[in-house]
Amino acid sequence: MTIENIDVSSTLKKVKTLIKEEKGLSPATKSMFEILVLIITLLVNRLGLNSKNSSKPPSNDPNRKKKSKKKKNKKPGGQNGHTGTTLQKIDNPDKTKTIRLDRSKLPEGAYKEVGYETRQVFDIDISRVVTEYQAQILEDSNGKRFTAPFPKGIDKAVQYGAKIKAHSVYMSQFQLIPYNRVQDYFIDQLQIPISSGSIFNFNKEAASFLGDFEGLVKNKLTHSGIVHADETGININGKRHWLHCASNDLWTFFLPHEKRGKEAMDAMGVLPFFSGILCHDHWKPYYKYYCSHALCNAHHLRELERAWEQDDKKWAQKLKTLLEEINRATNNAGGQLEAHESKKYRQEYRSILKEAEKESPPPDESKRKGKRGRLKRTKSRNLLERLRDYEKDVLMFMDDKIVPFTNNQGENDIRMTKVQQKISGCFRSMEGANMFCLIRSYLSTCRKQDISSSKALDLLFQGNLPDFIN
Repeated sequence: MTIENIDVSSTLKKVKTLIKEEKGLSPATKSMFEILVLIITLLVNRLGLNSKNSSKPPSNDPNRKKKSKKKKNKKPGGQNGHTGTTLQKIDNPDKTKTIRLDRSKLPEGAYKEVGYETRQVFDIDISRVVTEYQAQILEDSNGKRFTAPFPKGIDKAVQYGAKIKAHSVYMSQFQLIPYNRVQDYFIDQLQIPISSGSIFNFNKEAASFLGDFEGLVKNKLTHSGIVHADETGININGKRHWLHCASNDLWTFFLPHEKRGKEAMDAMGVLPFFSGILCHDHWKPYYKYYCSHALCNAHHLRELERAWEQDDKKWAQKLKTLLEEINRATNNAGGQLEAHESKKYRQEYRSILKEAEKESPPPDESKRKGKRGRLKRTKSRNLLERLRDYEKDVLMFMDDKIVPFTNNQGENDIRMTKVQQKISGCFRSMEGANMFCLIRSYLSTCRKQDISSSKALDLLFQGNLPDFIN
């Protein structure tokens, strides 16, 4: 490994050799130096971790440099065939203002009107709309009164309308704006006072409408051909919990849980009944489910990069290059390789791992101190054994069209929940976390079904659900 043009790996090797050859050192001094070398090695390895060889995000990379884009022989701006977003005139403007010519400033003569030149200005009008319902009261000759019934849902002297509720939920649950800033928006822009308690109640009401959706999304995922699974840590009232996600290109379901493993996955109600292909990052509890498995190769590429950079394993660099080549070939072939091509790549894969046995051998069994247990492996050896033992799951993407090279679908679906944690820090209660997850599941699914989040929430508070749910 090289840090700031210093070949740290070579230096450490020389130090180890010198310590071994130095005969004048006492056992205590020798042990002390060996411990120091070990500590330095661990620290150097940690310094060498970045977004390319570990799960660290790019934002944590030291001295991160932006990659310069390759120059292309294209003109600036949108290219031919690109669908732009330029404003276009509409046929039915909301307002029309006619501009008359001042005829007194025109030369003398007779004029007739031949038409108009039009220009349109798109703007918004953020305003409060208060509707007063007046129920007629009739009284008969005996003094008995009869009052016209109010429409369904109009049951208080003063109340918030469906559009305010939908807009509030959109801002707090989709745009992830904190409650106090949602309050500021309604006061500043609309002169409508809304308490944080009301915002919470709007979210609770939205979640209560989604009972049918929850059952449907679980059923759809359970009977789908492929499901992407992932989990991430969340903070609920100061305690560590986990947010689990099961999704594909059409459906998304989130669930918060105090556990990370199988107990939480069982509680989701998807994986215990799933028999398709489960795409994940090799978190071991996923293998407790009796379905096919496909592993995320983005994780493998990063781990192979680390094995090459930090452990100087040439086999890791070769295998990383091969996996990237297979991915390109699979994409060029339309998502699935021909049988002969798949066989060729599989043989190359096995050949590299066979060579790797020499570079990263298993631990010496003769040094075993006890009779039981597995001897400790290096990170590179663990990676080698995983890639060898789970070959079918690693390479499934080249033989099945529905299996992607990575688990990006699951990771992308769960990413916005991490943004929520960055903004708000935590959920105050499990109830709030459950509401957030159910509403986000609904909004994520609607967007995958080409329904905007605003429209999805408007439908929800009008007592309807999108057609794909019914």
